[in-house]
Amino acid sequence: MLLKLLPQETKIKFLSMRKIAAVFSILLGIGSLVLFAVESLNYGIDFKGGITVEVGYEEKAVPLADIREIMAGLNLGGVSVKQFGSPNDVLVRIERQPGDDTAQSVAMTNVRAALAAALPDLIYRQGNIIGPVVSAELKQDGALAVTVAILMVLMYIWFRFEWQFGLGAVIALVHDIVLTVGFFALTRLEFNLSIIAALLTIVGYSLNDTVVVYDRVRENIRKYRKMAMEDVLNLSLNQTLSRTVMTSVTTLLALFALFFLGGEVIRGFTAAMIWGVVIGTYSSIFVASPLLLFFKIRREAMVHDEEKDPTVDKSRPGQFGDL
Repeated sequence: MLLKLLPQETKIKFLSMRKIAAVFSILLGIGSLVLFAVESLNYGIDFKGGITVEVGYEEKAVPLADIREIMAGLNLGGVSVKQFGSPNDVLVRIERQPGDDTAQSVAMTNVRAALAAALPDLIYRQGNIIGPVVSAELKQDGALAVTVAILMVLMYIWFRFEWQFGLGAVIALVHDIVLTVGFFALTRLEFNLSIIAALLTIVGYSLNDTVVVYDRVRENIRKYRKMAMEDVLNLSLNQTLSRTVMTSVTTLLALFALFFLGGEVIRGFTAAMIWGVVIGTYSSIFVASPLLLFFKIRREAMVHDEEKDPTVDKSRPGQFGDL
């Protein structure tokens, strides 16, 4: 239904805007890196250490205002009180206290005692101390996960297409990751493990958009062998535009619902995903595709006998036949 409402034969000259888009992306990338270098990120307890305490009731909602008031009276520094799972469950996150692990244990004991005294029926579910060593390992593992994902993407695209496609896709992904980090440096939203999950999801989403466009580019290079490469890229982008817009809009509708109605616990994750969908759609059109022109993709490498091409599925019609 939504697809039928979108224009089916657009003739937008996307490549004519590539220089403006390149300057825009470079400025945003430099700004993001500068913000990260100067302000860093608002790391959560996952990455800088601290204390987490889970409490709740069996059959009634936990009074968040009371919990926050109790925590404020303990003078423990930065404290976050959020519902998770259901209104009956609450997660209390406390910044790392000065001193060694003994100081963290004392702080946790004081928290349990204060909650038990003020709310005797409150059930203590569990408490965890996240030390600096664990935090550093989590930070390294998160960066490694994103790096490995990008490298695997490079290998996949390089195998499926030409090296220009692989390099273009990876540059677009790095562009998306850098701008997302800049977004968090600017907004000061908490950067925790769930954001690493969001970054990996953004990599997958952006790659999906890029591969769809690249597939159509490859098909059109074979189909229009005398057409100028810039015209082939413009044609491919216009042919996949309705699919790109439909996917982005429907994804954003779900994400906005989660952002406004999903609660504080997943707000950072959904904010990252909303930004990632927008910037991923932009990069697949204005970054990944123009890079093919910049890298001077060789038409001869793409125009060959499809019967010998291992990446073409001859058992069914092309995947764009119903667009």
